[in-house]
Amino acid sequence: MSKVGITHIHAECIGCKACEVQCRSIHGDQIVSPFCHIREVQRQKARPHAVEYSYLACFHCKKPKCVPACPTGAMRARPDGLVYLEAALCDGCKACVEACPWHIPVWNPRSGKVEKCDLCKDRIDHGLEPACVATCAMGCLHFASADAAAPH
Repeated sequence: MSKVGITHIHAECIGCKACEVQCRSIHGDQIVSPFCHIREVQRQKARPHAVEYSYLACFHCKKPKCVPACPTGAMRARPDGLVYLEAALCDGCKACVEACPWHIPVWNPRSGKVEKCDLCKDRIDHGLEPACVATCAMGCLHFASADAAAPH
Protein backbone atom coordinates (compact mmCIF):
# COMPACT_ATOMS: atom_id res chain seq x y z
CA MET A 1 0.00 0.00 0.00
CA SER A 2 1.11 3.55 -0.64
CA LYS A 3 2.02 5.96 2.14
CA VAL A 4 -0.97 8.14 1.22
CA GLY A 5 -4.52 7.28 0.34
CA ILE A 6 -8.21 7.65 0.91
CA THR A 7 -10.21 5.19 2.96
CA HIS A 8 -13.96 4.82 2.61
CA ILE A 9 -16.36 3.67 5.32
CA HIS A 10 -18.98 1.80 3.28
CA ALA A 11 -21.54 1.57 6.07
CA GLU A 12 -21.81 5.36 6.39
CA CYS A 13 -21.91 6.27 2.68
CA ILE A 14 -25.35 7.23 1.36
CA GLY A 15 -24.27 7.46 -2.29
CA CYS A 16 -24.90 11.20 -2.57
CA LYS A 17 -21.93 11.61 -4.95
CA ALA A 18 -20.92 14.95 -3.43
CA CYS A 19 -17.31 13.79 -3.84
CA GLU A 20 -17.81 13.36 -7.60
CA VAL A 21 -19.51 16.75 -7.90
CA GLN A 22 -16.71 18.46 -5.97
CA CYS A 23 -14.04 16.75 -8.08
CA ARG A 24 -15.76 17.94 -11.26
CA SER A 25 -16.11 21.43 -9.78
CA ILE A 26 -12.43 21.64 -8.79
CA HIS A 27 -11.10 20.33 -12.11
CA GLY A 28 -13.71 21.91 -14.37
CA ASP A 29 -15.06 20.78 -17.69
CA GLN A 30 -11.63 20.02 -19.11
CA ILE A 31 -11.63 16.53 -17.55
CA VAL A 32 -13.48 13.60 -19.13
CA SER A 33 -15.10 12.51 -15.86
CA PRO A 34 -14.56 13.02 -12.13
CA PHE A 35 -11.44 11.28 -10.84
CA CYS A 36 -13.46 9.54 -8.13
CA HIS A 37 -16.63 7.52 -8.53
CA ILE A 38 -19.28 6.17 -6.21
CA ARG A 39 -20.63 2.82 -7.36
CA GLU A 40 -23.70 1.02 -6.08
CA VAL A 41 -22.84 -2.47 -4.83
CA GLN A 42 -25.20 -5.18 -3.62
CA ARG A 43 -23.19 -7.12 -1.08
CA GLN A 44 -25.33 -8.68 1.60
CA LYS A 45 -27.00 -11.91 0.54
CA ALA A 46 -29.12 -11.90 3.70
CA ARG A 47 -30.60 -8.57 2.59
CA PRO A 48 -31.01 -8.91 -1.20
CA HIS A 49 -32.30 -5.38 -1.68
CA ALA A 50 -29.69 -3.75 0.55
CA VAL A 51 -27.35 -1.42 -1.27
CA GLU A 52 -23.90 -0.28 -0.26
CA TYR A 53 -21.68 2.20 -2.02
CA SER A 54 -18.07 1.80 -2.99
CA TYR A 55 -15.64 4.67 -3.58
CA LEU A 56 -13.33 4.18 -6.54
CA ALA A 57 -10.32 6.34 -7.35
CA CYS A 58 -6.61 5.93 -7.93
CA PHE A 59 -5.05 3.67 -5.30
CA HIS A 60 -1.66 5.45 -5.50
CA CYS A 61 -0.04 2.03 -5.51
CA LYS A 62 3.17 1.32 -3.66
CA LYS A 63 4.61 -0.08 -6.91
CA PRO A 64 2.53 1.70 -9.57
CA LYS A 65 2.71 -0.03 -12.95
CA CYS A 66 1.73 3.20 -14.71
CA VAL A 67 4.93 5.03 -13.73
CA PRO A 68 7.54 2.78 -15.39
CA ALA A 69 5.20 2.24 -18.36
CA CYS A 70 5.28 5.94 -19.24
CA PRO A 71 8.01 6.52 -21.87
CA THR A 72 8.14 10.30 -21.33
CA GLY A 73 8.31 10.32 -17.53
CA ALA A 74 5.01 12.18 -17.32
CA MET A 75 3.58 9.68 -14.84
CA ARG A 76 5.43 10.13 -11.56
CA ALA A 77 5.42 8.96 -7.95
CA ARG A 78 6.44 11.23 -5.08
CA PRO A 79 8.34 9.97 -2.03
CA ASP A 80 5.10 10.15 -0.02
CA GLY A 81 3.53 7.66 -2.45
CA LEU A 82 1.31 10.08 -4.34
CA VAL A 83 1.15 9.14 -8.05
CA TYR A 84 0.47 12.00 -10.43
CA LEU A 85 0.71 13.05 -14.05
CA GLU A 86 2.92 15.90 -15.24
CA ALA A 87 0.55 16.84 -18.07
CA ALA A 88 3.08 18.95 -19.96
CA LEU A 89 5.21 15.83 -20.51
CA CYS A 90 2.36 13.53 -21.56
CA ASP A 91 2.45 12.67 -25.27
CA GLY A 92 -0.85 10.78 -25.15
CA CYS A 93 0.59 7.34 -25.93
CA LYS A 94 -1.75 5.67 -23.39
CA ALA A 95 0.95 3.28 -22.12
CA CYS A 96 -0.04 4.10 -18.53
CA VAL A 97 -3.70 3.39 -19.29
CA GLU A 98 -2.77 -0.07 -20.55
CA ALA A 99 -0.39 -0.73 -17.63
CA CYS A 100 -2.81 0.11 -14.81
CA PRO A 101 -4.61 -3.04 -13.62
CA TRP A 102 -7.40 -0.84 -12.24
CA HIS A 103 -7.90 1.19 -15.46
CA ILE A 104 -7.61 4.42 -13.50
CA PRO A 105 -5.76 6.73 -15.92
CA VAL A 106 -8.24 7.83 -18.59
CA TRP A 107 -7.70 9.14 -22.09
CA ASN A 108 -9.06 12.62 -22.77
CA PRO A 109 -9.72 13.00 -26.50
CA ARG A 110 -10.15 16.78 -26.13
CA SER A 111 -6.67 17.34 -24.70
CA GLY A 112 -4.98 14.38 -26.38
CA LYS A 113 -3.52 13.45 -23.00
CA VAL A 114 -4.15 11.07 -20.14
CA GLU A 115 -5.56 12.26 -16.81
CA LYS A 116 -5.95 10.77 -13.33
CA CYS A 117 -6.51 11.59 -9.68
CA ASP A 118 -3.55 13.23 -7.97
CA LEU A 119 -5.30 13.43 -4.56
CA CYS A 120 -5.48 17.20 -5.11
CA LYS A 121 -1.72 17.39 -4.50
CA ASP A 122 -1.75 21.20 -4.42
CA ARG A 123 -4.24 21.06 -1.54
CA ILE A 124 -2.21 18.38 0.27
CA ASP A 125 0.95 20.45 -0.14
CA HIS A 126 -0.87 23.30 1.63
CA GLY A 127 -2.00 21.12 4.53
CA LEU A 128 -5.53 20.56 3.23
CA GLU A 129 -7.41 17.35 2.49
CA PRO A 130 -8.29 16.28 -1.05
CA ALA A 131 -11.45 18.04 -2.23
CA CYS A 132 -13.52 14.84 -2.27
CA VAL A 133 -12.66 14.13 1.37
CA ALA A 134 -13.27 17.71 2.50
CA THR A 135 -16.73 17.78 0.93
CA CYS A 136 -18.01 14.38 2.13
CA ALA A 137 -21.12 15.28 4.12
CA MET A 138 -21.29 11.89 5.84
CA GLY A 139 -17.62 11.91 6.83
CA CYS A 140 -17.06 8.49 5.30
CA LEU A 141 -13.99 9.50 3.26
CA HIS A 142 -10.71 9.90 5.12
CA PHE A 143 -7.31 10.98 3.85
CA ALA A 144 -4.37 9.46 5.68
CA SER A 145 -1.00 7.86 5.37
CA ALA A 146 -1.08 4.07 5.14
CA ASP A 147 0.36 3.88 8.65
CA ALA A 148 -2.54 5.92 10.04
CA ALA A 149 -5.29 4.36 7.92
CA ALA A 150 -6.94 1.38 9.54
CA PRO A 151 -9.13 -0.87 7.43
CA HIS A 152 -12.84 -0.20 7.94
